[in-house]
Amino acid sequence: MDKISPLSAGLQAPAVPEKASERSAEDEKKLKKACADFEAIFISLMFKTMRQTVPTSGYFKAMPGKDMYTMMMDQKLAEELAHRGGGLGIQKMLYNQLNKPIQTDKEDASDVPVEKD
Repeated sequence: MDKISPLSAGLQAPAVPEKASERSAEDEKKLKKACADFEAIFISLMFKTMRQTVPTSGYFKAMPGKDMYTMMMDQKLAEELAHRGGGLGIQKMLYNQLNKPIQTDKEDASDVPVEKD
């Protein structure tokens, strides 16, 4: 009995361009948006963690909905921060890393110089 692989089952992996120049402008735009969205999520979690470090005082009563409002405000602030002016720089680094050409099996590992002691 033959083993069933995703390729033999009719599922094919998407074609991955070997060079960054082969990617379409739409793919580049999607990648930039994904990187900016990732940075927005990161900033939002950073804000949430920072807010948890602030001690609550007993001077004011707990207001219903305050936590929800604070969370929504942090998310919007994080989105604005990430999408304006390049954000904190995380999206640029992530984009540069993900935009590199994918190394395939065609490239031989023997091309890499090895230092000998």
